Amino acid sequence: MNKKKRGKRNILIGGVVFLVFLLAGAGFWGYRLAWAPNFMPKETVYLYIGKEKNFDDLCRQLIDSADCSRIGSFKQLAGILKYQENIRTGRYAVSPGMSNLELLNDLRRGHQVATRLTFNNIRFKDDLAERMDDQLMLDKEELLSLLNDSAYCDSLGFTLETVMAMFIPNTYEVYWNIPAEKLMQRMKREYKSFWTDARLEKAKAINLTPVEVSVLASIVEEETAATDEYPIVAGLYLNRLHRGIPLQADPTVKFAVGDFTLQRILFEHLEIDSPYNTYKYPGLPPGPLRIPTIKGMDSVLNYMKHNYLYMCAKEDFSGRHNFAATLTEHNRNANRYRAELNRRKIR
Repeated sequence: MNKKKRGKRNILIGGVVFLVFLLAGAGFWGYRLAWAPNFMPKETVYLYIGKEKNFDDLCRQLIDSADCSRIGSFKQLAGILKYQENIRTGRYAVSPGMSNLELLNDLRRGHQVATRLTFNNIRFKDDLAERMDDQLMLDKEELLSLLNDSAYCDSLGFTLETVMAMFIPNTYEVYWNIPAEKLMQRMKREYKSFWTDARLEKAKAINLTPVEVSVLASIVEEETAATDEYPIVAGLYLNRLHRGIPLQADPTVKFAVGDFTLQRILFEHLEIDSPYNTYKYPGLPPGPLRIPTIKGMDSVLNYMKHNYLYMCAKEDFSGRHNFAATLTEHNRNANRYRAELNRRKIR
């Protein structure tokens, strides 16, 4: 082989070697940019992208929570994929060993992970909206505007006073960025699911609507903290309702006054002119005093049958009650309780 041919061959080999190294370098760069593991949290963590859609805040979350090794490469690939122009709100999972491309594909496509929504021990609409605000992207004002919109509540089959009965305390899986109206629709579906044919039949048997069951359950739960007393208290109030006797339930007076911390109901409280004051107005109040639990509602539907018409807190302040079938017996129980209130100087 002459010198000229050897030179051409060497140039060709050199070009091939250079190209191989170039491709290898590009491949390695591409692998590091897109496919190499870049997030190493000890366990799956979650990113929250709110209405602001702030890319810098997302990057801070990746550094602080997801143990990101190379935030620069994430930003670079995000730029190439034009992610910053198409940020979607939501809650996204970052699992150990995830690559930039895997995460960005989830973020760009809006592949969220549902969050667990829980609520219980809620008395007022403000409390409910605050609890939802704490767990979801929505603002409490968004939800309150719907809860206080009579036309919207009517479209769901409720009034401003009864709409809280639509919320069944439980744990639900929802998307973190669910809008307030979709959340309301979801709660309506859960309400319909809760009211099975069996429960509806039991409500009908005691001559109550589902909403009235919720109202009575809310009174029962405000009356006693002892859950084993729920069916007894429910049976007592059903006895009064069915006999046309005013409920005279102290919690309804506290609701009318707007103060559940009252330890002693005075005559001045009984004179409050409110449809919630069951000392002044017969029957059930127009809406629940709180969002009752499933246990509370089932205790009304499966109430204990007895002859009790009266109840009074036990004088040992255990939170339990003495029950009575006659006014004479009830007065004895009440006198013991009042004496203990006086002894403890509770006014």
